[in-house]
Amino acid sequence: MAYRIDSVEDDQDIARIIHLTLEKQGYSVKTFYDGTSFFKDFASDKPNLVLLDLMLPDMDGFDIIRQIRADKANDPIQIMVVSAKSQVIDKVDGLDLGADDYLEKPFDILELLSRVNAKYRRYAERQVLQIGEVILDKSKRTCLVHGKDIPLTNAEFVILSALMSRPDEVVTREELLRQLWGGDKAYESRTIDVHIKSLRTKLQDEGKHIYSVYGVGYRYLK
Repeated sequence: MAYRIDSVEDDQDIARIIHLTLEKQGYSVKTFYDGTSFFKDFASDKPNLVLLDLMLPDMDGFDIIRQIRADKANDPIQIMVVSAKSQVIDKVDGLDLGADDYLEKPFDILELLSRVNAKYRRYAERQVLQIGEVILDKSKRTCLVHGKDIPLTNAEFVILSALMSRPDEVVTREELLRQLWGGDKAYESRTIDVHIKSLRTKLQDEGKHIYSVYGVGYRYLK
């Protein structure tokens, strides 16, 4: 299954159990023992789900949630806190900052697996996007318009997926650049305009759905 999980856990015994259990179920898992190593990898390789301990040796887990949620491009990434902090205020703070779930330690590994499976099911349901005559399947990386397969480059697919995932919202050029190249300064925002022009031609859009927001970015209209 094409579903990546990052486990950020400084207790190596717990981290090993989580890693082995989830890998056995077919998930792709990366384990990090501190926030620094996690963010170093996160900058270029985004997961679908983050399992996050709040008490890490180098930074506060709440700050990690804040940093992830500070970028709208990370909205599709699910976050589940796995922490020994059991006070109600800790749970409220974690969820209010943008975590999707909160599991207290000690936990039953079967409960952790059940919650992860539930998040995978929600992820799988969101892989097929349809607005009007355009159907985008993110797992199969296909695009259909009026039932006809439309070949897209990788950049075009990433841009269209970002726009269709947030219909009627403005997606900035900077967000699109980060999704395409991790914010590499070598790429200018004008390259986004070139890909948009190509998308409009291939989709025969003619401004019907892909709407330019001058000086900011693009919006995909329903």
